[in-house]
Amino acid sequence: MKKMLHKADTRGVAEHGWLSSRHTFSFAEYHDPERMRFGLLRVLNDDVVQPSMGFGTHAHENMEIISIPLAGELRHQDSMGNTQIITAGEVQIMSAGTGITHSEYNGSESEIINFLQIWVLPEDRDIEPRYDQKLFSADERQGRLQNIVSPDQNDSGVWINQQAWFWLGDFKAGQSDTYTIKRSGNGAYCFVLEGAVTVAGEQLERRDGIGVEGAATVDVETTEDCQLLVMDVPVQ
Repeated sequence: MKKMLHKADTRGVAEHGWLSSRHTFSFAEYHDPERMRFGLLRVLNDDVVQPSMGFGTHAHENMEIISIPLAGELRHQDSMGNTQIITAGEVQIMSAGTGITHSEYNGSESEIINFLQIWVLPEDRDIEPRYDQKLFSADERQGRLQNIVSPDQNDSGVWINQQAWFWLGDFKAGQSDTYTIKRSGNGAYCFVLEGAVTVAGEQLERRDGIGVEGAATVDVETTEDCQLLVMDVPVQ
């Protein structure tokens, strides 16, 4: 088993007034050759955007872009004609494919938004761009992992153009679970949204992350009430 441990206070920092961001992997002006990605998981940004502010229209291509609001409202608009509000409990995904433009703004005039911006390299390049979002019931992740992203369009998660599965779980202190990697050649990156948990023998707290590869399973045991995001992505 190989482990890649990232404590919250070692992440890259970007402060722009309207945006406060923490980068688990190299992004924009933050560059660390030891922290370029975990397998095909390229970007994991923890963004806080001030009221009515946001990312103006910009372009992407050949990237799977997932947004997970944790608090507040994210206002999305893109060149495919989608205009949406995404809130906590929902997951948004864009397959940029041959190319799209989009903007993401805080939809509130008075409250901040905190959301995760996640990029995964695609399985197939130059596909037709697509957009999806879905609301997930919090009841279905109590004490277990709930599928929120999947390459199988018949699964409950939003569809991704990659052999990747994302899971979100809410656990009480003292609960344990064993996550089974979905596919040979994949690894699991676990990111603690709230609380504290032991993953693969490593103690993690709020906003800590760990990548595990070369193992078929990953043991999880909570030491506090915990919300955990697991990203099962190709590493080989």
